[in-house]
Amino acid sequence: MKYAVFFMALLGVPPLAVVLSFNKALAKYVAWAMIGALAIYQSTAINFFSHEDYRGSARGMEVSIVYLLALALVILAAIKGKLPKLFPSAGSWLFAMYFLLCLPSLSSAENLLYSWMEIWKMIMLYLTYLSIRAYLNVTGDVKSLVKGLAAFALWNLFLVAKAHLAGVYQPHGSFAHQNCLAMAMHLFANMFFAVYLVKGWKRSWLNTAAFVAATGCIVRTYSRGAIAMIPLSFSITFVLTLFFAVKSSRHRIFARIAPFAVLGLLAMAAMLPRIVERFEQAPDASANTRKELALCAMEMIADEPLRGVGINNWGIKINAPYDYAERAGRNTNRVEDFAYGIVETVYLLVGAECGLPALAEMVAWFFFYFFRCVSLSKKLSGLAYAAIPAGLAGGLFASYLQSCLEWVLRQQMNLILLMVFFSLVDYLHANASRLKVSDLRNGGRDV
Repeated sequence: MKYAVFFMALLGVPPLAVVLSFNKALAKYVAWAMIGALAIYQSTAINFFSHEDYRGSARGMEVSIVYLLALALVILAAIKGKLPKLFPSAGSWLFAMYFLLCLPSLSSAENLLYSWMEIWKMIMLYLTYLSIRAYLNVTGDVKSLVKGLAAFALWNLFLVAKAHLAGVYQPHGSFAHQNCLAMAMHLFANMFFAVYLVKGWKRSWLNTAAFVAATGCIVRTYSRGAIAMIPLSFSITFVLTLFFAVKSSRHRIFARIAPFAVLGLLAMAAMLPRIVERFEQAPDASANTRKELALCAMEMIADEPLRGVGINNWGIKINAPYDYAERAGRNTNRVEDFAYGIVETVYLLVGAECGLPALAEMVAWFFFYFFRCVSLSKKLSGLAYAAIPAGLAGGLFASYLQSCLEWVLRQQMNLILLMVFFSLVDYLHANASRLKVSDLRNGGRDV
């Protein structure tokens, strides 16, 4: 039944795009629906060739309503003659190179189907990137897209509060895991923090509420890595906002920080016992497992430094008859526990599965957008729009640093959101001159 509904929805994509072409103002509702569908991602996704028991970063060739709506936006742009180039920015070319450098790993994969599941995921992610660029090319409506992202952050706070009341120790919102929620919310919290600093709550109450919601989600997950990143990421955002995104006197920035600093300290004081408990009482077995799996990844890299052991094949190669565990000194008598392990850093995971060239390209792709955000903050200096890249710079830095301890940036939902933000940044960069005129004409009300 689920597959029948999916194919009916697929057939409805072209007619939807045609309808949107007659009234492009309706496109914002499709963009909102696309972001909102992430809140029900698991229940709306179809997994072709599903292998749900496999412990890897992809367990099927997944297609979600998110991708169907993305396709509708791309078709809309084609109808309106505003389809973006296949690779519209240097960042998109870096992703293309990363994709190509992952392909040699197919030659060393034990299970090609598992590998193609991850390859398919990367193609769908790029469709998401193009769809946001297509939407913005057609409408130029950055403000509506930001509103949709704000609503998503608020929805996750609602889910976290609901789980808290139900006694859940580490709620995960609409994500698969609490660490996934925490890492994603760093991007939201920092971006909306910057917008709040620029505009204040009276002119931007929805963005201010989203800032509070996203920050609350991070803290309530009790994710040690994410909590540790808060001071660093917010400091980066604050500095960039202070120097580039502020039009008027900077004393207003400090006045706007003060009430939230007090509220933040009170909230942290209330939650401090649980946070300390989370840092002090983490089981030694968890730390030991991270170290053992990291050593296993290093053994895989030593064996296959150029092509890796096969994209999305970690769950196979970590077990017998392969000897990476024994070579790394891991206790293989814990068969069940061992079979479910996956290295807890995205960098070692990509290096082990796809080789060092692919790892280097992924790092280049990641940090290209961090530095683009920094430079774009300066390029949009004095405009409200500058708050977006200023905030994302802080959020991205936190995500990349936290990724040394997590493999979250191979998770589908987190990557979808990353592609949304990357596409938004590229659009702002490509249209900076026009946006300056628009921002001046609208008195800074565009964000």
